[in-house]
Amino acid sequence: MNAIDQSRRRLAIAAAALAGFVDAVGFLSANSYFVSFMSGNTTRLGVDLVTSPAAALIPALLIAGFVAGVFGGALLAARAGARRKVAVLALVALLLAGSALAGALTHHWVMLALLVLAMGALNNTFRRDGEVSVGLTYMTGALVRFAQGVAARLTGTGGEGWHNWLLLWISLATGAVLGAYVLIGWPQVAL
Repeated sequence: MNAIDQSRRRLAIAAAALAGFVDAVGFLSANSYFVSFMSGNTTRLGVDLVTSPAAALIPALLIAGFVAGVFGGALLAARAGARRKVAVLALVALLLAGSALAGALTHHWVMLALLVLAMGALNNTFRRDGEVSVGLTYMTGALVRFAQGVAARLTGTGGEGWHNWLLLWISLATGAVLGAYVLIGWPQVAL
């Protein structure tokens, strides 16, 4: 986050807000499963395997769909070269539009599949040397970097840019609040 310029930082913050919005809509639409937070789905998978093995299929499919989205987004990013961000974001927009259409047609599972593919692909927006440089759909690392940065600042050992990680987390959280609000108030237009 600190290694990218201001305009890309703004794009990352906006994309994290989008991810929060979409994950909240997906969470409320998928019986408390996630479309972008695979750590949560992994925990649900483990719990479901013990408490309700048949239900474990749902988080397993969501995880597989997310991985497929990351995979597809990575292939597209590799082919797009310097236009990687535009190509990946166009794919995400297309998948989200398809999800909205599927939701309007009451194809619930298709809607969720397209949401999870989109959120997986979104993580290919910011890559450096073939790896994710800014995670957009998960914030544990951002919160760790924020806290470490504040600690380094207080001890005088660095910590510049700690606020960028906090802004990224706030953006995801704000997007989640807005996604829940819109879905509850206007479910037909949330997507």
